[in-house]
Amino acid sequence: MSSTVKATLEAYERWARVYPPVAHNPLMRAEQAAMLELLPAVAGGRVLDLACGSGRYSRLLLEANAGHVVALDFCIPMLQQVASASRVCGSMMQLPFQANSFDCVISGLALGHATDIYPWMREVARVLRPGGCLLYSDFHPQAARAGMTRSFKDDADETWTVPHRAYDLECQQQAVAAACLTIQALSQIRVGVELTEAFAGSDSIYRDWHGLPLVLVVQARK
Repeated sequence: MSSTVKATLEAYERWARVYPPVAHNPLMRAEQAAMLELLPAVAGGRVLDLACGSGRYSRLLLEANAGHVVALDFCIPMLQQVASASRVCGSMMQLPFQANSFDCVISGLALGHATDIYPWMREVARVLRPGGCLLYSDFHPQAARAGMTRSFKDDADETWTVPHRAYDLECQQQAVAAACLTIQALSQIRVGVELTEAFAGSDSIYRDWHGLPLVLVVQARK
């Protein structure tokens, strides 16, 4: 396990203590709305919630009548919060599933934890059935270039920054194509456009950062 992966795991183990299985801030709520807008029909299907965290998408997939939801994450304290779905502890870089196992793969705000986007995308494509859908979100590379980081406060009020790679849009498009997937839709969460919910200090943020893309959402087909 690389030092970056170890640091990421340690951060999530601490974050799990205060990380609810719901979208718990304005950005996550905007991201979730954009993801659900592009969610394919999953009723009766077999779906992988990849890097599931505390299982917010697993819950939403079951509410959408998915036939079987498998929730995979490398952080056991996060997995312990997942309800109803089949829980698997494993790496998203080497998926412990047979080829053509899933009708859909959902991954929320996790691509930046992939050590290399190309094998990550190949693994997703491998476990997708022909015609299957990949739907993922991640923090936008423009937000990273603007100096924004992914951080949180643990239950001791200590601030942690989670390691996160910024894959630019061209790189993501190339990785999708190399995995023999086809992008069907793209959407962005921009400050003051899709993200408009009021919160402490939001007036100045919406003024100073207006239009900056914070999250990218991608839907692709095999």
